Amino acid sequence: MKPEENKFADVPLRVKTWIYIIIVFALGISHPLATTIFVSWIGAQSFFEFSRMFKVHEKPIIPSLFIGVSQFFLLQFLSIENYFLYSSILVIVVLLYFFMLKSSTRQLMGVFIALMVCLFAFPHLLWIRSSSNGLNSIIFIVVVTELNDVFQYLMGKFFGKHKIAPKISPNKTLEGFIGGVLLTMILSNILGFFLLKTDIVTNSIIGIVLGVSGFCGDIFMSYLKRKTDVKDTGNLLPGHGGLLDRMDSLIFNAPLFFWILSFLIKN
Repeated sequence: MKPEENKFADVPLRVKTWIYIIIVFALGISHPLATTIFVSWIGAQSFFEFSRMFKVHEKPIIPSLFIGVSQFFLLQFLSIENYFLYSSILVIVVLLYFFMLKSSTRQLMGVFIALMVCLFAFPHLLWIRSSSNGLNSIIFIVVVTELNDVFQYLMGKFFGKHKIAPKISPNKTLEGFIGGVLLTMILSNILGFFLLKTDIVTNSIIGIVLGVSGFCGDIFMSYLKRKTDVKDTGNLLPGHGGLLDRMDSLIFNAPLFFWILSFLIKN
């Protein structure tokens, strides 16, 4: 009985941290400029955590700040098309820098993955915020994605029996995954009706896609943590780990939802 009693021991701490996360998120999306700063900070913090995971720099704060500041100016002053162009150049420059430091192939691969996530995945949050009906859209994608994580976590705690990826993420279960996706589909319909003004079929498809994609992002980050032999990407968020531990599901969901949103607006 003891394991059962301790099954939810970390929930109070996780809930307390969630309160802080919600406050920071609300401030971060309050204005387009605030979102630009917010996303740039996410890029810097994420690169810092990646750097520590792959041990690519003795003082990771320096290249992380460079990434964050560079990203702010690129996001603030360039169109999406030009952003991708100049960010690609930035990727080459940063990779050459780490190559000149005689980084190993494994470290260079870590830097490349970090740059893809920080410079090309998370910025979609800003573009979602800057789109038509942007405030509602950013609330939708973040709430649906994060609650999908919560749903899968709780469904796994309550009903989980069959491991879905035991070698990568031992706590992930088939029951948690299916239950989480179904609840996410329901949530997508509720929020989609009020925030996106979309029909039940569209909301259901979005919910299922984001539920599955979010799970893939979680598994992707778990795989990287296994490869680098770390439990958490950091300790920024008590009860959750690092920023990447909390935002891993958005790695795929943010870009995916942005393009879904672009299709919905055109149609």
